[in-house]
Amino acid sequence: MPAKLSVNLNAIAMLRNRRDLPWPSVTGLGRIALEAGAHGLTVHPRPDQRHIRFTDLPDIRALIDDEFPDAEFNIEGYPSGDFLALVERTEPEQVTLVPDDPEQPTSDHGWDFVANLDMLKAIVARLKKSGARVSLFCDPDADAEQLDAAKATGADRIELYTGPYGACHEDPKKAAALVEILGRTADAAHDLGLGVNAGHDLTVENLPALAKRLPALAEVSIGHGLTADALEYGMAGAVTRFLGALGR
Repeated sequence: MPAKLSVNLNAIAMLRNRRDLPWPSVTGLGRIALEAGAHGLTVHPRPDQRHIRFTDLPDIRALIDDEFPDAEFNIEGYPSGDFLALVERTEPEQVTLVPDDPEQPTSDHGWDFVANLDMLKAIVARLKKSGARVSLFCDPDADAEQLDAAKATGADRIELYTGPYGACHEDPKKAAALVEILGRTADAAHDLGLGVNAGHDLTVENLPALAKRLPALAEVSIGHGLTADALEYGMAGAVTRFLGALGR
């Protein structure tokens, strides 16, 4: 079964926030994405609310609950006390924990699972009590020790950071080498019983090779590239293109 597509709404929210106006509508474009066949919506609410605002979360939750009950809401973030409380109020189907500093412009590395094992174990247990699936952001070349520790946290999945792969869009040889590294990490994670998601700088052009090498990939979360495509093809057209790139 090809990977599912979760549309990240951060870039849409960032564009909205340039003006004190309600458009582009985060929920409006989320609705179009789900109508076009996306399987879920993703947000990463940062403390400064520079893109997704905390007030967006109830509206997105209601959109999914009222109109798309088979879709999933995925919330990403660093597991601060405020973030965990926000997640518990919103009750997403999936929580993706990232090791970001709040000031980072975007996620750019995975967890050191060994160093953070005890902390992550406690947080994963707390989140799973609410019924959420928990995914942990993971370096593309995580070794066996790191993956063993990821499994020991009790998490359900890892999300492979695909930024380096996306960055070599003009170097096919390097891209092929990096997709093989991602594939080996995914294989090792699957052997441990971990599901595998992926995200960061994925495009219609680079998704097919990733999907081919990672046939058991569960989900991709895509924001920047899909939003850029939507400027040219419309949101529904962009979603259709990305689903096609995944083999759907």
